[in-house]
Amino acid sequence: MPIKDDALAFFDACETGKGWAVCQQWCRPDAVFTAQADALAGVNTVQDYTEWMAHLAPALPDMRYEMLGFAVDEERSTVVGAAVFHATHTGEGGPVPPTGKSIASDYCYVFRFNGGKIANMTKIWNDAYAMREAGWA
Repeated sequence: MPIKDDALAFFDACETGKGWAVCQQWCRPDAVFTAQADALAGVNTVQDYTEWMAHLAPALPDMRYEMLGFAVDEERSTVVGAAVFHATHTGEGGPVPPTGKSIASDYCYVFRFNGGKIANMTKIWNDAYAMREAGWA
């Protein structure tokens, strides 16, 4: 399967809160996660990140994404996806009781493949803005 198909499948599973149990099929077991976002401090593996996303699902039961663009750089074994994350905090969970506030947060993922699997994932995201929108900061 081409890296584009695997990246799209991973993107969807991750963003809809499927967790590592589903997402691991597209990743190396030691896949590294990076982000310059305080909300993700201490999240250093793709496994941890997919579980972080799954943990959000109860608090944000309508979480979904709108894909803005998706590109493959075969020469560098890299895929880049840009999207808007949409959700409303109506469920239990999160740092505060349900706020009823909605999030529309722009972000970008950069996936680097090695041996046909995701080896590194970077999230480019303004976490402070998203947390304020949700009423969490």
